[in-house]
Amino acid sequence: MALVMKTSTVRFLHRWLGLVFSLVVLTSALSGVLHTIMARKQPPPPPVRPSGNGIVAGEIRTEVKDAVERLGPDFGQVSAVNLRMIGGVPWYQIYGPQPAPAYVSATNGTVDPAQDAKFAAQIASSFLGGAAVRQTDYLTAFNHEYVNIFRILPVYRFDVDDGLGTRVYVSTTTGTVTRHTDNERQFEANVFFLFHKFGFIKDRDTRDTVLASAMIGISLVALGGVVLFFMTRPRRKTSQNP
Repeated sequence: MALVMKTSTVRFLHRWLGLVFSLVVLTSALSGVLHTIMARKQPPPPPVRPSGNGIVAGEIRTEVKDAVERLGPDFGQVSAVNLRMIGGVPWYQIYGPQPAPAYVSATNGTVDPAQDAKFAAQIASSFLGGAAVRQTDYLTAFNHEYVNIFRILPVYRFDVDDGLGTRVYVSTTTGTVTRHTDNERQFEANVFFLFHKFGFIKDRDTRDTVLASAMIGISLVALGGVVLFFMTRPRRKTSQNP
């Protein structure tokens, strides 16, 4: 009788837990299929390409030391200096304590903060084959579209008026496009995020807790099935000697 009660209890729990968590399994499975389709349909991440058409060394007339001095004593400790070709002109891209770099002309020592946005637009247009681009955002934090798997911040967002919603995210630190998407690709990504990662739950801590609880519940259902298999398997009849 005790064995019957135990079996029925496990069977009851297995049935109702399976019903509750079957929706999670279904959405995970379907969104997993979508992820496979996305992986085959969408192109790989943007390649890392050097920006510009090459550096003309003869145009560099300002030394790095002089360029740094142009920024003044309040700029702080210099951590990195890059040489960038922006609009066919060499510029020093100088990093200090602030996230955004400073720009000093390598030809005449002019300081121009606007070169960062110009450099970003140049990278975006070059990546898109010379298409006209317009800046629509500047991100210093991740959002629903540019998520933390892309890792790099800050980035500029540029859109193209091509009817497809084509847009790219650009890092002037790396000199590359960090993400390339459009309306169709983003729709697929949103569906995957909503159903596979419970993206409809806005608070990340709550979302992680619900996801972890769902996985624990699914594990219990699977474990219950294993237990039922052994509890309800046919028993061997012991042979009796005459």
